[in-house]
Amino acid sequence: MSDSQSGPVPNESQKSKGFLSWVERTGNRLPDPVFIFFYLILFLVLISVLAQLFGLTAEHPVKVNADGSPVIIKSASLISAENIQRLWVEMPKTFTHFHPLGYVLVVMLGAGVAERSGLFASGIRQAVRGAPKFLLTPVVALVAMLSNHAADAGYVVMIPLAAILFATVGRHPMAGIAAAFAGVSGGFSANVSPGQLDALLFGITEAAVDGAGIDPSWTMNIAGNWYFIAALMFIYLPVIWFVTDKIIEPRLGKWVPDERQALEYGGEDKPLTKEQSKGLRRAGLAILAVCALWAAMTFGPGTPLLNDGPGTEGQDWYVTATPFFRSLVAGFMVLFLAAGWAYGSAAGSIKNHRDLVDMMAEAMKDMGYYLVLAFAAAHFVAMFNWSNLGLITAVHGADGIRSSGLPLPIALGLIVLFTGLLNLFVGSASAKWALLAPVLVPMLMLLGISPEGATAAYRVGDGATNIITPLMVYFPLILVFARRWQKDFGLGSLTAMMIPYSVWLLITGVILMVVWIAFGLDLGPGAPISYSLPG
Repeated sequence: MSDSQSGPVPNESQKSKGFLSWVERTGNRLPDPVFIFFYLILFLVLISVLAQLFGLTAEHPVKVNADGSPVIIKSASLISAENIQRLWVEMPKTFTHFHPLGYVLVVMLGAGVAERSGLFASGIRQAVRGAPKFLLTPVVALVAMLSNHAADAGYVVMIPLAAILFATVGRHPMAGIAAAFAGVSGGFSANVSPGQLDALLFGITEAAVDGAGIDPSWTMNIAGNWYFIAALMFIYLPVIWFVTDKIIEPRLGKWVPDERQALEYGGEDKPLTKEQSKGLRRAGLAILAVCALWAAMTFGPGTPLLNDGPGTEGQDWYVTATPFFRSLVAGFMVLFLAAGWAYGSAAGSIKNHRDLVDMMAEAMKDMGYYLVLAFAAAHFVAMFNWSNLGLITAVHGADGIRSSGLPLPIALGLIVLFTGLLNLFVGSASAKWALLAPVLVPMLMLLGISPEGATAAYRVGDGATNIITPLMVYFPLILVFARRWQKDFGLGSLTAMMIPYSVWLLITGVILMVVWIAFGLDLGPGAPISYSLPG
């Protein structure tokens, strides 16, 4: 962005006063998440030595000895000869077998083509153009939440476009920015279907379950939060609508454009070209074709995506459908790839197969930082498991919650709030879940909450406070978009504008989580929120 330095900077009073300014200063002093994991590994080594020295143990919740006595989990020092050898000998395996790594890279191969071909940007523009004035806010919020499948395009395309759309109908463009930002970032986990984020988070969840050793039979299901995130979207939609129209826009007052704004931004909301419209139609057909292909492999001759061979009679339907659920990672890759290729070939952004390969390669280049972060996170998670501290902490934490008499829905609600607070200091969704999952997932399993339930609770807390922390990577970019319309708009102004959204998204998200537990609803196909220890 050429104008990233334009406009005034926040004054000294904005920088030095208030809780959120303290959060900004404190968070800015934190090192990069990669080094946070490095320091945590050093701290983990120290704790493991002390835990072994003091004989920290716990009874295994599932395993028993041959004589029926419980297996005692003993803490293990990470500087023992065995663990030092494991660290250096298994380093390639520790990295490459980190579950989220493969899932995310596979999905991004397709999503990168869909983004670079222009499919996501054109789809977003087409979805919000021409919305009636009174429905503009909910349409913007809905498309913003759906645009999370488009990764960066949701921030880069949707937010500035929303400002233009609001200005076009005489509404305050800052209200458009607020509504879109709340949808893209506050509603980060809300959507009509699983996507890249599900592959990332459930990969970390799977690593936590495997490390705890509580239930070897549990398998990762990318659709494990499907029902919940769809419900979250329909809960968040009226919340964002209400906050925008009844709280934010009245506070902003009437917007009066100047001549410069009319000239500079008047042409950005141009209709799609004939080629782009044709590309969207072809992309739609490609999506239908991929869905038909997966349906044929699920219900057609041979049913390769169902466990319906000999010896499978009487098993639960979701066990039968396990291959289908696990194939969805590849399914989303093929869907994005086919739709992006179909769009690009019609719109002119993909002229031949070399362009397609180049887009896939560029997508992998963008994942460079994630690979470095995944290397650090993989070793933290693995070493946490080697020390046995994760399972020991989970067992004692579960016992503590039971003895406190705190109702489980309330306890889970507090976990959501804690996640939201942590989000103010650590911006990366994958980094936070890699830190929390080794303890929270097995602890909640011991309390009767499934791994899918733990993941859903984390997602509620993670999304709601994204929009008020300056440590969120796109926060400065949103400030740049805002200053295009209001030059004196500072960091404090943006934070204050987004706080009502954050509060209401967090409140409604916690309520939904508590209600979900109280009624014992499934979080997705084959993903009950309740959990029972095997045996």
